[in-house]
Amino acid sequence: MDVRAYQTLLVSVTDGVVTVMLNKPERKNPIGPAMVNELCWALDDAKDDDDVRVIVLTGAGAAFSAGGDLAMMAGSAEGPPPLAFRGDYADLLMRFAHLGKPTIARVPGVAMGGGLGLVASCDFAVACESAIIGTPEIKRGLFPMQIMAVLMRVVPRRKLVEMMLLGDKLTAKQAMEYGLLSHVVPDAELDRAVSALAARLVALSPMALRMGLTAFHHQADQELATALPYLRGELIKVLGTEDAREGLVAFMEKREPKWTGR
Repeated sequence: MDVRAYQTLLVSVTDGVVTVMLNKPERKNPIGPAMVNELCWALDDAKDDDDVRVIVLTGAGAAFSAGGDLAMMAGSAEGPPPLAFRGDYADLLMRFAHLGKPTIARVPGVAMGGGLGLVASCDFAVACESAIIGTPEIKRGLFPMQIMAVLMRVVPRRKLVEMMLLGDKLTAKQAMEYGLLSHVVPDAELDRAVSALAARLVALSPMALRMGLTAFHHQADQELATALPYLRGELIKVLGTEDAREGLVAFMEKREPKWTGR
């Protein structure tokens, strides 16, 4: 991946896994326009890099993100962005459906408001037991407008309404029951759990993952009568890939497949 002049992120790549870290730990990684723009750049770079197989999104220190930057909302100015404009928060959330690569949210602590929107946009969300989750905007005279669109795709309707209207904080266990988290592990096991999940994903066919994720998001809002013919066509396409042929041959030969990503 290209090296960018990030001011709010730390980005690193190891063994096919790119880690994108929100990096304002002294303020629990609040999300402002500059960070949103840099996240758009980082996700675009990860999407375009064939060596990147999995994307991990996390926060520095003991928080994922406390949410939107309230100081900026109150009128404090942010310095000029070092990178050209790539998108706002809505543009950022929409990117997740088009990455074609698995995303994992690593949640080391609080994930509130806009931060929770990023967590809900990822394919997996792994949190430590001490993590705290919520949509507290109502208590500031605001409302979680944009993240509502992604939260309603993972949280049952009545649970979501309760979250947004009352603004109560959820424990990690409660958040998993709501569908906001896929895994909750002891605090000391967080990094190990995320690494193990990422390694399992890296070992799979990148072509099958890309085509599968693309099809999943494309059909998500379709009616059944439209989705099934579309998915039938996508199955035919995936059967025609080199990775599919290799996977079938490897199964018959009782060996591990060697993926080419084609």
